[in-house]
Amino acid sequence: MKTRIIRINDEIARVTAEVIRSELSDPRIGTVVTVLRADTTTDLKHSKIFVSVLGEKEQQEKTMEALHKASGFIRKRVADIVNLRQTPELKFIFDDSIEHGMRMRKLIEEVNR
Repeated sequence: MKTRIIRINDEIARVTAEVIRSELSDPRIGTVVTVLRADTTTDLKHSKIFVSVLGEKEQQEKTMEALHKASGFIRKRVADIVNLRQTPELKFIFDDSIEHGMRMRKLIEEVNR
């Protein structure tokens, strides 16, 4: 069962990233939006989609707002592409781990100089 949910998470994350990149035309969505992972419940009712948005704080907030508004459309497209008996509700969660890692790397480089 665990490997099945891992495969489902990977597929939902991949398809969601593809839909965001190629099918959404909302100007609020930033150019650098990365789907990091999906975390789906075992009953397939809910899926948390962790996304990273590079840019200014205001741009990140606008992008997250646009993703929340588009979640119904994205869910429908995921349902069309991924063959599941039930398509989970998608909840987008901002993840700043990439940005945090870049900041830490910059600080380490400054200390080393």
